[in-house]
Formats: sequence, structure tokens, C-alpha cells
Amino acid sequence: MSNAVLSLHDLTKTFRKPFTGKRVEAVQGISLDVQRGEIVGFLGPNGAGKTTTIKMLTGLISPTRGRMEILGVAAPDADVMARVGFLSENPYIYPYLTPREFVTLCATLSGLSGARLRGSVTSVIERVGVTYAIDRAARTLSKGMLQRVALAAALVHDPELLILDEPMSGLDPVGRKEVRDLIVEEKSQGRTVFFSSHILSDVETLCDRVCILRKGRIMVSGSLNELLSEGKRHCEITIGGASEALRRDLAPLATRTREVGASLVMEVEGDAAVRTVVEHAFAAGARLESMMAKRETLEDLFVREAL
Repeated sequence: MSNAVLSLHDLTKTFRKPFTGKRVEAVQGISLDVQRGEIVGFLGPNGAGKTTTIKMLTGLISPTRGRMEILGVAAPDADVMARVGFLSENPYIYPYLTPREFVTLCATLSGLSGARLRGSVTSVIERVGVTYAIDRAARTLSKGMLQRVALAAALVHDPELLILDEPMSGLDPVGRKEVRDLIVEEKSQGRTVFFSSHILSDVETLCDRVCILRKGRIMVSGSLNELLSEGKRHCEITIGGASEALRRDLAPLATRTREVGASLVMEVEGDAAVRTVVEHAFAAGARLESMMAKRETLEDLFVREAL
């Protein structure tokens, strides 16, 4: 039995431009499974198809082709969506409502009532850190505060799956940390989180797996441990007293070289290349001043695969 909470199969969305009728392939046959209890980052540059995919998942637009399943049911389905928490990229909160009123409205639409509703609203607003503004009109709140209120609305009904489109947007560093902590807390309680973000450091900190899109196609998908594996590590080697002949010999082994004072700094990928550089340096009578192993970051992977 599959443990997938979210499944996409050959999901495709084609738009037609106004006037010209030209076809635009926004999402091109993507397939992806998100397992229960995972935090999965959905990444890509602007225009890659992230928000379009999320809009299809939540029923805001219909796919051109393919199928989607949420919690084992073909999506979108009204009963299933009551078990999903959704934060849109640019959430709209009625300007004349207070956070308490807006989150109460969303909780009511999700089926909560009575004492459970009142307790959940107060609790979730406290969790996202806007208790101090709980009865202020939304029009008086900052963008970051509105983002927190929208996140509270996504959490108020205790969903099994969270779909978050840019949840850190508009937040200051403290707010970002609080949202990161909240996402980790949701996972610790058995929830599943699927979110898009441009803040790669947050994604690398939080996620079990990532999926990187480019022009509507999945370029790479997998666990961070696999994608940022040992085989993709590189080493920064600093050599002093390198002759011109040694520099020429070593140049083909480096992915990048630079001069720092009288020293040669080389970035070398792979254990075999590192060994060869060190052996050549010693044989030529040069000094090995430092050697520092570096692991590929998610930013390195993103730049290589998505741009």
C-alpha cells in the first residue's frame, strides 16, 4: 500500500496567449510523490511552473492533462481539501476583518464550530505570533503580519497536508525562523508539508526532499542526502611557492583557480583529482598551505539545474 499523501502523474497545463492564441506549456508532464511525514521543497526560478502546479492541486485551475491524488483521492475533492491547509503566494485578507474574524471565517468553512473553533482560532493565532494584533483591522497590518495571519488560517483546522506557496515571503529574519520552527513542529506531529520557496538556505535546512523545475519540467528530484552526495564534494587547496610550470600542470585538474597574494588557490572536485594535485605539489617542492573540503550546497545544485 502506497504511503503517498500527494501524487502527481503526467501533470500538464497549457495556456493560450490572448489575441495570438499561441500555446504556452506552463507545466509539462511532471510526476511526483510526496510521502507521509515528509517536508518537500518545490523549487524553480520565476516562471518555472511552481505556482501553476499548486493552483492545479488546489482546484483553482484545471490541468490540461494528467491526474492528481491527495490523501489517496483524485483531486481536487471538496471532502479531501477539508484535510489540507493551503497558503497562496499572495494571500488576500479582507481589509475590514481582524485576524480573529478572518481565521474564524476560515475555520468555519473548514467545518469547525463551537468551543473547538474558538479554542483553535486563539491557539493558532498565538502560534504564528500575532496575538498582539488579534483584534486590529487587517488593513492596519504589515505585509509580514498578513502573511502570518494567512498561515494561521491554513493551520486552524489541523490539516494532514500543508501546501504552502512561498510561506516566508515578506517575513523578517525572526519571522522566517518562527515559520521554519512551525514547519518542523508540524512534521514532528506527523503532518506532511509541500512548499515552494526562493529562500534556498531555508529549504536546505528544512527539507527531506526537493524537486527542481525549469520551464515546466522536473530537472532533478530526490533527497538532499542523495543530491548533495559525497561524490559531488569538492576541495579548496591553497599552494604556496608554486612555479609557473606547476601552475600549468595543475590547471586542468581544477574547476576554478585564483591568486591570493603569492599563493595559488584551487577548487578541485573528486578524491582522485585532490590526490593528484597534492602529489604534484609535493613533487615540485611547493608548500601545501591549506586544504578544506567543501560540500555542494543546494544553491550550487539549483544554479546548475534550474538556470
